[in-house]
Amino acid sequence: MPDNADFMQPSDQNDGNAGTALMNLSAIIARIEETVETETASIRSDPRFDIKGSNVRKSRYLYELNKAVSALRGAMLGEEHRAGILRLREKLAVNEAAILAHLNAVTEVATLMQSVIQNAEADGTYSADAFGREASPA
Repeated sequence: MPDNADFMQPSDQNDGNAGTALMNLSAIIARIEETVETETASIRSDPRFDIKGSNVRKSRYLYELNKAVSALRGAMLGEEHRAGILRLREKLAVNEAAILAHLNAVTEVATLMQSVIQNAEADGTYSADAFGREASPA
């Protein structure tokens, strides 16, 4: 059990581990904030932005965040950490809005392209509308 051996250490050593975990938490929050800000700006400005790669980074950082939080083992978060988490929450809300706007734009473009393709392929000769109009008595 080498991974979990530190929980059996004296409490003063655990306090040191909690302090390290709090520093790690600050670094991870800052890294996630930077990644989210970059993604949000890139979604808005760079049509070739690698969303898949960005999602991989965010997933990895979320994993690191979960590990850091579990390493706290009940240590109290300082005001700096609370403020960081609140900032991150706000940035994630802005990021979510940018992603949703991007997805809506992609959907709209795809719908327009589908209509254009359907109109280009159909010359009206065999369409249901054409048969319906011609079959009706005038």
